[in-house]
Amino acid sequence: AMQRATSILLLVILTIAAWGGEPAKNFTAMEINHIRVKTPGLFSAHKSFSLHLDSLQDNEFCFPLPGGNRARRQVQSGGGFRQSIAGKITQYHHGHSGVDIKTKANDTIRCIFDGVVRMAKPYAAYGNVVVVRHTNGLESVYSHNSRNLVKSGDVVKAGTPLALTGRTGRATTEHLHLEFRIDGQHFNPSLVLDLKDRTLRKDKLICTKLGNRITVKSKLINKQ
Repeated sequence: AMQRATSILLLVILTIAAWGGEPAKNFTAMEINHIRVKTPGLFSAHKSFSLHLDSLQDNEFCFPLPGGNRARRQVQSGGGFRQSIAGKITQYHHGHSGVDIKTKANDTIRCIFDGVVRMAKPYAAYGNVVVVRHTNGLESVYSHNSRNLVKSGDVVKAGTPLALTGRTGRATTEHLHLEFRIDGQHFNPSLVLDLKDRTLRKDKLICTKLGNRITVKSKLINKQ
């Protein structure tokens, strides 16, 4: 009976942990200084796991740039494309790893979900960048900032100011370059955000490790 009760309790804990708690704050030198790094132990037990965006409450999400006026570019995980928020898609050069949101200088960039700042520093073409690790290893990346307002190890909430927009690094105008990554690999931001409506997609994301490659796919939730 004791073993059965323990098993049930463990199942309950694993179920509510999809977005509960917070990531570890003790980062390695690699994690503090580089964007593309693996999350320790993320796929050690299973080769696939789910992120339940549908379980988040309204106060657990914040659009990162309320003052931004348009999404300029985005990339799909299978290749490079340019897509306006109106839906027009044209061929784009390979390698753009996220979405650009046009804005004014020194607009406030806010954290999308609760988490811990893993990295906050100047980094090559990204310029001043902030990387936040969220529960289950999801990471959000905010770059080209004129100034970072947080440091590695800071615990942040959805809506916490992270940085001010700028054009540091390889950028010609002020904008926010936003990425989402799992185990170091970027994936399509439109799986998480509805960029036109500036809202969270209330779906379940299936993250799967296939060799050295990570795939992230959306599974629509049947809302009754």
